[in-house]
Amino acid sequence: MAVFFSRIKAVLFLLFLPSFCSGQPVPPLLRFSILLEPSNMVYLRWDHDKQEMMTFELQVHTTGWVAFGFSAHGGLSGSDIVIGGVFPNGSIYFCVS
Repeated sequence: MAVFFSRIKAVLFLLFLPSFCSGQPVPPLLRFSILLEPSNMVYLRWDHDKQEMMTFELQVHTTGWVAFGFSAHGGLSGSDIVIGGVFPNGSIYFCVS
């Protein structure tokens, strides 16, 4: 059993090694995911902690911007919307509506 756990530690170390070397923070481990449309161009991952703080990751093949909305009823009216994108100079923007 100890050998098994030491192998798991070694694998986890190798998985996170690029983050340590690059100086970038380790991305959160998100337990839930779904492809949001048939051509597999929009991939959503999410999770929550014990205090119900939600973390989302949206991976989108896009021409430079994306919008993402939340509502209790599944419609656009009354929903909360986040719009984000990348300017030609590489800077990122987010707007919340």
